[in-house]
Amino acid sequence: MIQRLLPFFTLLALFIILSIASPNFLTSTNLSSVVRQTAVINIMALGMTVIIIAGGIDLSVGSILALAGLLGAMTMEKHGIGWGIAAGMLVGMLCGFANGLMITSLRISPFIVTLGTMGIYRGFALIISKGLPVHEIPPSFSYLGEGTLLGVPFVLWILLLCAVVTHVMLEHTRHGRYAFSIGSNPDAAFYAGVPVKFHTTVVYAGAGLLTGLAGMIEVSRLMTGQPTGGQGYELTAIAAVVIGGGSLRGGEGSVLGTLVGAFIMGLLANGSDLLGTNPYWQQVIIGAVIILAVAFDELRKRRLKD
Repeated sequence: MIQRLLPFFTLLALFIILSIASPNFLTSTNLSSVVRQTAVINIMALGMTVIIIAGGIDLSVGSILALAGLLGAMTMEKHGIGWGIAAGMLVGMLCGFANGLMITSLRISPFIVTLGTMGIYRGFALIISKGLPVHEIPPSFSYLGEGTLLGVPFVLWILLLCAVVTHVMLEHTRHGRYAFSIGSNPDAAFYAGVPVKFHTTVVYAGAGLLTGLAGMIEVSRLMTGQPTGGQGYELTAIAAVVIGGGSLRGGEGSVLGTLVGAFIMGLLANGSDLLGTNPYWQQVIIGAVIILAVAFDELRKRRLKD
């Protein structure tokens, strides 16, 4: 129980430490900035949560974000904001669907498939754009990433909606129960009559859809479609899930835990900026936190076996 509550205690301790260490931390401007900066990773991490619960992994989400954001921005240039957002989300879903289809049809490890598609999707983004960003974006589109609603950053409302939908899907639908069973023991799930291939593919498609949405929020924040965007985001998304209690062995994870994990990553990055810490150390910290979180998970499971 203590280990499951550890991410919450860590987030609280980090919040208190930064409040004391920096007088600028508790300002509304800074807290709004933290929410906006972490919203993209948070939404991606929700999709990654379901994938990891189902016993998979997706190393291509950073590339999917770049490709979806780029094509969404290009569509927006010609057909308007609504069609641009729809195009970005559709591209993300199709990329996720392709990942799931290859994993289930070719029976190749998710690690290998998504490692390959990480390069493929990034390559497509660079080929389509010729390596150049898209700048012709309607000014009003900035509201998606930078606007406020009822005094709260608009992206936080989007994040909460995505989190509620994902939580309900995981905890109160057949698809969610199947995801947990597939991650716990895919062979047992298959012999119990679970359509493993179908639901695995749906898991990756759903994660791709969320990544496409995150890509459009990224475009809104930067007001540009970057073919090189999203680099390293896959590591941060996986870290958020693992820190929040998800197990890379599958069968474990929660939406609330992932949100806490993502905000821990966000506060670490924000605190580093406020305290003048070398930003390169953030990558060192992220890697170390992943190792520690997995180590705690392994120790917990060994104790349960004993």
